[in-house]
Amino acid sequence: MQPSDVKALLEARIEGCDFHIQGEGCNFQVTAVGEVFGDLSPVKRQQLIYSALSEEIASGALHAVSIKTYTPSQWQNAAGRA
Repeated sequence: MQPSDVKALLEARIEGCDFHIQGEGCNFQVTAVGEVFGDLSPVKRQQLIYSALSEEIASGALHAVSIKTYTPSQWQNAAGRA
């Protein structure tokens, strides 16, 4: 899989988020930004992303996925510190 493939899958399965994907083969880093994360605990945020990729993880198309999630305001604050 390519980063663009992972991004397309996530965009089709989770509305209202902006995804930044890095990686290659079956190992990817996912950064997701969206209001949907505002009311979710860190664990629920991770579960949302994992559930959207569950078929690909189960098939082995994706092996290792690291996830960072932000609300838009959290993302602005994180970008401002970088």
